[in-house]
Amino acid sequence: MWTTPEEVSLANALWVSERANPFFTLQRRKGHGRGGGITGLLVGTLDVVLDSSARVAPYRILLQTGDSQVYWSIACGCSRKEITTHWEWLETNLLQTLSIFDNDEDITTFVKGKISGIIAEENKSRQSQEEEDSGKFREAELKMRKLFGMPEEEKLVNYYSCSYWKGRVPRQGWLYLTVNHLCFYSFLLGKEVTLVIQWTEVTQLEKNATLLFPESVCVSTRNTEHFFSMFLNINDTFKLMEQLANIAMRQLLDNEGFAADHSLPKPCKTLKNVSALKRDLDARAKNERYRALFRLTQDERLDGHTDCTLWTPFAKMHVVGQLFVSTNYICFASREEDLCNLIIPLREVSIVEKADSSSVLPCPVSISTKNKMTFLFANLKDRDFLVQRISDFLQRTPDRLWNDTNHSTLTGNSASSGLPSSSSGAASSSQGLRHYHPDLPTATQGLLHIYQKDAPEDLGPKATKEKMKEESWNIHFFEFGRGVCMYRTSKTRELVLNGIPEILRGELWMLFSGAQNEMASHPGYYGDLVEQAMGRCSLATEEIERDLHRSMPEHRAFQNEMGIAALRRVLTAYAHRNPGIGYCQAMNIVTSVLLLYCTEEEAFWLLVALCERMLPDYYNTRVVGALVDQGVFEELTRACLPLLYEHMQDLGVISTISLSWFLTLFLSVMPFDSAVLLVDCFFYEGIKVIFQVALAVLHDNMEALLACSDEGEAMTILGRYLDNVVNKQTVSPPIPHLHALLTSGDEPPPEIDVFELIKSSYEKFGSLRSDVIEQMRFKQRLKVIQSLEDTAKRSVVRAMMTESAFSIEELEELYCLFKAKHIMSCYWGASSSAADRHDPSLPYLEQYRIDLGQFCQLFGALGPWECGTHTATLAARLFRLLDQNKDGLINFKEFVTGLSGMYHGDMTDKLKLLYKLHLPPVLCPEEAESALEAAQFFTEDSPPGEEMKDGADGSADGDEKKEDKVKDYRYYLRMWAKETEPKKETIKDLPRMSQEHFIELCKTLYNMFSVEPLEQELYHAIATVASLLLRIGEVGKKFSSNNNTVKKGETAKAPAAPLPAAKPEKEEWSLGEGASGHAQVCRALAEAQLETTPPQQASDEEAKDDTSVSSYSVVSAGSLQCEDIADDTVLIGGEEAEQRRRRSSTVPDADWSITFEQVLASMLTEPPLVDYFERKGDIQAKMAACKAQRKVERQTSSSSDHELAQHSV
Repeated sequence: MWTTPEEVSLANALWVSERANPFFTLQRRKGHGRGGGITGLLVGTLDVVLDSSARVAPYRILLQTGDSQVYWSIACGCSRKEITTHWEWLETNLLQTLSIFDNDEDITTFVKGKISGIIAEENKSRQSQEEEDSGKFREAELKMRKLFGMPEEEKLVNYYSCSYWKGRVPRQGWLYLTVNHLCFYSFLLGKEVTLVIQWTEVTQLEKNATLLFPESVCVSTRNTEHFFSMFLNINDTFKLMEQLANIAMRQLLDNEGFAADHSLPKPCKTLKNVSALKRDLDARAKNERYRALFRLTQDERLDGHTDCTLWTPFAKMHVVGQLFVSTNYICFASREEDLCNLIIPLREVSIVEKADSSSVLPCPVSISTKNKMTFLFANLKDRDFLVQRISDFLQRTPDRLWNDTNHSTLTGNSASSGLPSSSSGAASSSQGLRHYHPDLPTATQGLLHIYQKDAPEDLGPKATKEKMKEESWNIHFFEFGRGVCMYRTSKTRELVLNGIPEILRGELWMLFSGAQNEMASHPGYYGDLVEQAMGRCSLATEEIERDLHRSMPEHRAFQNEMGIAALRRVLTAYAHRNPGIGYCQAMNIVTSVLLLYCTEEEAFWLLVALCERMLPDYYNTRVVGALVDQGVFEELTRACLPLLYEHMQDLGVISTISLSWFLTLFLSVMPFDSAVLLVDCFFYEGIKVIFQVALAVLHDNMEALLACSDEGEAMTILGRYLDNVVNKQTVSPPIPHLHALLTSGDEPPPEIDVFELIKSSYEKFGSLRSDVIEQMRFKQRLKVIQSLEDTAKRSVVRAMMTESAFSIEELEELYCLFKAKHIMSCYWGASSSAADRHDPSLPYLEQYRIDLGQFCQLFGALGPWECGTHTATLAARLFRLLDQNKDGLINFKEFVTGLSGMYHGDMTDKLKLLYKLHLPPVLCPEEAESALEAAQFFTEDSPPGEEMKDGADGSADGDEKKEDKVKDYRYYLRMWAKETEPKKETIKDLPRMSQEHFIELCKTLYNMFSVEPLEQELYHAIATVASLLLRIGEVGKKFSSNNNTVKKGETAKAPAAPLPAAKPEKEEWSLGEGASGHAQVCRALAEAQLETTPPQQASDEEAKDDTSVSSYSVVSAGSLQCEDIADDTVLIGGEEAEQRRRRSSTVPDADWSITFEQVLASMLTEPPLVDYFERKGDIQAKMAACKAQRKVERQTSSSSDHELAQHSV
């Protein structure tokens, strides 16, 4: 490529001049290409270690004028072909012009200006992201693509100098971290090391320090471990590795590729060696930490943060911390944990102003809210800029946006975009028809309040205690504020741990979870969502209906239709909002508790906060989040209770008990009045409280658990313990705990006060930190998702074992290759989006699907029939044959079924496949409607319409057609039984083949034998079979036309067409009738022969092709002698043959046809063909070659320069 002219002081140091003229010199780097010796090895090593651009661009062109010793580098190239193109352009366009100049300085100025102009034109077409990246980084990205054979779509994030430990020897080189791969390259004294690892294959990432590997990063895959060390900044590298691996796991989980954030603000100046993608990922990490700290919505974006102090009126002191500003919020977090946190939504802000500075209060900013609260921040470094940014965000977020929010702008995977916003007048007029309206009791208050409002007032000690709690919270509200702008301090935590009063529970849950902000941002959204969701039937709604009456049946609020209907509306609305989750068991239990203390709309937004932010991935189809936290709990148990951990691992108890604890937040295993106190703490503290309490439960039962001898005994001990965790301060009427009633023994165990349990958990395990838990979650997420992928693979293999002849190992390898193609399309593009090709609701073997382009690549790499340039055509036909539902995609089951037939079918199966591949609609997609009988080959189902021919099933089908009613389950059972019933397809069911399609079949067969050892024998055999089938077709045509009156002399005697003109001296053959058919077969085979010759091959290949033509011509002429050759038929060649060929008709005979039985019988007469089609293929070698394909491509690309150098000398 052309480069900005740079001065070169030592032109010949480490470079060899290969071409020169009076103005330009073409040079090659020493050590590149042929030879090089020890100097070349040293230079190559130096280039890699110092990250020299000469490693990726070993050719360059220099400008030199006259006797000047100053050279200018104007172009570089990674191959001789590329640099030669630039050299020829210079000679053609500049040499003559430069000879006119008299002054050397003018020549230099002219060339530099010309090259700079070319570069400027090229830069116009570059994307904005590439323009953001520095020149050094773009050079590194180019080097990465060349070294590892990556396409343009693969983006480099960052690269680092490090050592890769191969055995006990470190190899110094460069680590390239791309969006989808980890790559390493090293070249030391002729030893080249190249490593490429997909992030989706990583099972573990660890940063450790050992005697052998000092401060290293270990990257583990399923098969091996890789160690990297000697990083300049290992923490920065490791964090980026974690982030990229996390993106890959999300890709496996949700099937979503990485999408760069193009709305990032551009930096003031181009950052050296920092890509736009690296800035994007850093911004994402900051946003995630910010949202988790303040429980904000998933679409909130941090704009910036700065150090400051906050005046706290309740403590009469300045608290040191950080101020965060984002699109919709101003937040503050104290440097000392839990000293003071603050969240100020911009919708609540009324005034932002700069206060007067003083020595006590430098650079203060005052923020006032609509509820008359004022917050004073001081010690701000850039106060003017901060006030301006806040003012900008306030202007973008006027009151009307919060009052009339477009409901389609919600977070999560919403299927309800564009929900209609109904006016209040219309809503009030149709309240009777709406499923949800403000007049519903559950729209204004929680179910618990509805059922307790008529109860007599309790004046006992428990009620007095509850009143004291309410008063404590009222005092707190007076001192610290109430609502979203409340100061959150250690005092707030103490009140939460002592229990939230029932009358305030719903309000404080909404506040601490962040659901209050989300509900305020989307007024009316829940009501509209209910109207859209109710009445629709789906798998989620069926599961919801099944579980409605299992949700807290012991509570009277859910023993009548009011509570059940409210629960139905909330769960159905959420399933409609987020179809990716839909509905999962345990959601009903949690939601029923939320409805007891909150209105319907509040319960809905609390459920959103739980599923999408506080318990991520807990309630998807594979409960990945709960499994991840189960692994974290095991790791915490090993660290905190090592003795108990070893014993319980032997019993296998931890994984069994902990899943229900986390999924339902102890609500399903503990009495309701006790578990709801844990929910209080959870909404304030997050998941760490659940881990603390779980560890405390194990600690309290350690002695009993260590004495257990089996899993059942341990589960009984823990179950009875949790059943007897009581809340002695509750004022609600006692609710029977079903599990406790069923498992209570003769002697009830002692009661455990839930407040004591919570206090004990904070005393013993309160040192747990949320950031440490997140780090452990990442580590476990890799394990869990890869384990789920392995489980899916095993399920697919088990399902396919009975439907294919491949071994277990072969099926596993095929599944990995198929899934890799699917995943690759997520980030390297395809004709359809990845989401369209992945349906988690389907069985594992039908979830991943690939399109035509990906199938052609896999077929070319794995298919047993190598047809040269004809392979792509054959693959496209097979794809159309396998694509039964005509959606342009095939799943793994269809893919393996097709391959199994080609590799393990007998001769009849293979020929039947070839025969089908040359019939419409496979051969001609536009004829699909007129020839549906060829659409299904590998399934056991009959072709469309065959069921109607079957007399046994005809009456049943007729009855079903008459029924227009809604079909019940019996209909679907009958359909399922009919589909699973094996239906054998006989060869008589196959349609006849026309002459045009037969010519295509001959062409395919001819292409199949080009790489076979017995090539000539197979060509001889296929020529014999082709001539025999042509005569059979002619005879069949005569029989079919016997009933017609044929006039004498009507039969046209057309001469036969010759074989290719390249060999005119060879004998040719012709038939009197149907000669055009024979001619077309000859021409088709000749064209196929020419197609099989690779254009870059030398004379040896041409000689081989000439031999095959000669052999085929002689065989054809000798094997087509039959008694009905016309008198005027002659064997011709040379120019006469060419003239006859042009005069002969080229239109296929429409009346000519053959059957599959005739094809099969003709093939069986030739032993070479029988041996070829009966031979079992070996797919192992093909799969090994496919896995190594990228490595082979890299070797090919690196050796091409050497070959070009040899030809140029």
